[in-house]
Amino acid sequence: MESEQIDLLINEVIKRLETEGLISSQMQKNSARSTESNPGDKSKDPNQSFNINSGMGLQTISIDLDDPTKPVHRGKPLVDNSQDPEALLALMSTTTARIGVGRAGVRPKTESLLLFQSDFAVSQDALYKEVSQDLLKRMGLFTVNTLITEGKTEYLLRPDLGRSLSQEAKSILESKCIKNPNIQICVGDGLSASAIEANLEKIFPVLQSGCQIAGLSMGTSFFIQNCRVGVMNDIGDIIEPEVLILLIGERPGLGRADSMSAYMAYRPQKGHSDADREVICNIFDNGGTNPLEAGAYAIRLAQDMIKNKGSGVKMKMA
Repeated sequence: MESEQIDLLINEVIKRLETEGLISSQMQKNSARSTESNPGDKSKDPNQSFNINSGMGLQTISIDLDDPTKPVHRGKPLVDNSQDPEALLALMSTTTARIGVGRAGVRPKTESLLLFQSDFAVSQDALYKEVSQDLLKRMGLFTVNTLITEGKTEYLLRPDLGRSLSQEAKSILESKCIKNPNIQICVGDGLSASAIEANLEKIFPVLQSGCQIAGLSMGTSFFIQNCRVGVMNDIGDIIEPEVLILLIGERPGLGRADSMSAYMAYRPQKGHSDADREVICNIFDNGGTNPLEAGAYAIRLAQDMIKNKGSGVKMKMA
């Protein structure tokens, strides 16, 4: 719903409440003045107080709460009468797990519930978001598609279709890509477009420089929309690289949508599975594997894969 439609709906509700005598007319005047003086201004404090006509007379109440995702709220213990408040604070500082949230009877407290819902919204946004075309243009990546034709809903319900390239995509790769490179780098949206946007510009130059320093030839990089890890097999059959590196967004957690993985395989081909692949996971700043370090490690791992002529279980056995 557009912001203009939301404003119209709110104003209509206010008018009806005023007609029924449940709110004072001053509330509507204040709301109108605020909108006129600062149209579209989202920086103001969302907390607003209004006069409500309850059975006990006119009372002033607040109809909104502060942003529950602010650090001051996220790290605040909500356990009533904890035996050791300092120990609880220390424990909460060591993990992002939801501990010390307290209860209101058999239910979570309002603060905990709002934070949970906010973090869950971050995960949903990451799932349905598309990778920025401006980013792909800056990185010089062209786009190919898998067998997904009906958008994100089909992508989430049919992972098998995300593991295979469309016939058009195969033709594009045949015509545009360098064959038999030492290293082929691909980028896929996976389950979090936000992860690609957060990490690609940091890790990609490291991979490029690493290939040059190591004396490894690099193939033509590209982006795969609606991508699953298994698509590496189709790419390997067409381009036949020694090592394929797929940068892909990981399944988002609550409030964590910027985690990326680098899946790697030695000469991937039809029939290969996760047992034939390596992976560097949890690539993100401030708590995960730093993208710069992950890029350097990926090149070192690629060299080992080429030396041992294998990846996954084969390389472990070698």
